[in-house]
Amino acid sequence: MPSLFDSYTLKSVTLRNRVGVSPMCEYSSVDGLANDWHLVHLGSRAVGGAGLVIVEATGVTPEGRITPGDLGLWSDRHVEPLARINRFLKQYGAVPGIQLAHAGRKASAAVPWVGGDHLADNAGGWTPVAPSAIAFGDGLDKVPHALTTAEIQAVQAAFVSAAERSLAAGFEWLELHSAHGYLSHQFLSPLTNLRTDQYGGSFENRIRFLLETTRAVRAVWPDKFPLTVRLSCTDWVDGAWDIDQSVELSRRLKVEGVDLIDCSSGGIVPHAKIPLKPGYQVPFAERIRREAQIATAAVGLITEPKQANEIVTSGQADVVLLARQFLRDPYWPAHAARELGQAEAVAPPLQYARAW
Repeated sequence: MPSLFDSYTLKSVTLRNRVGVSPMCEYSSVDGLANDWHLVHLGSRAVGGAGLVIVEATGVTPEGRITPGDLGLWSDRHVEPLARINRFLKQYGAVPGIQLAHAGRKASAAVPWVGGDHLADNAGGWTPVAPSAIAFGDGLDKVPHALTTAEIQAVQAAFVSAAERSLAAGFEWLELHSAHGYLSHQFLSPLTNLRTDQYGGSFENRIRFLLETTRAVRAVWPDKFPLTVRLSCTDWVDGAWDIDQSVELSRRLKVEGVDLIDCSSGGIVPHAKIPLKPGYQVPFAERIRREAQIATAAVGLITEPKQANEIVTSGQADVVLLARQFLRDPYWPAHAARELGQAEAVAPPLQYARAW
């Protein structure tokens, strides 16, 4: 079996190792534009040795942002600031990826350090949209507008346009966000989808939005580049979305041209009881990899090098994505390689070689 610091090839893209930076919102944009913060934040992880760097959840429409500080790709003027970042990432050995997203009923929120609650319309907020007119609660109290069929199609078209702009910006790895209680996940879960049309009710109908969106995006995203989907593999609520449904959905996503499932969980309702512990989501990646016969990424409280290496060597996942641990340590891959006795696997940039 491969190890954490073996390369990994998916389609025509080869990661120098199996360590990736998970998408992490920085809430630091103005009008969706990337800036120097994003360059330094993302670039330092490439310098630190990550094989894959995935840009944060990026809104496909202005109304699809979680907060006014989110990145966006709803216009052509968003392309060049991201292209600048991607040129740097590639120069220092990382594959640049992006996560395209629509927040649904969780949109129009304040940035976390000022509370994270829904913003009033007269304070920079807007009316969120969702499959059904059900508020999230717990500070996100706005009742969303239930999307019409025509509005659903417009959102799907926005994903396609953002995928085209992602390609123009130089991304080589594209992820569709269908987790953490955002719009696509809201269609999947019976807790948030009470529709009675072709997009609600049965499992077949609830997965329709994501399958249609995936199919449309795959049509414009080159086959040589990986297309991935992040799923919340369970809602952690009885009778809601669960791992069995996620396995079946993953099988169908594979048919639509998806190459890897990024296996997360939760986020659909504020009252879910999530059993947080190191590696608590890894079994989802292992099961989907085995039963759906598709590559997976493992995420969630993965912090230690031996832990991450074991996930790969045991065949539980193909790639390990770290989030908070990369905030604590941008050079985690270099430090992990040293701890695992493979210091030569992460070469320092010339500027740092004398101190590496």
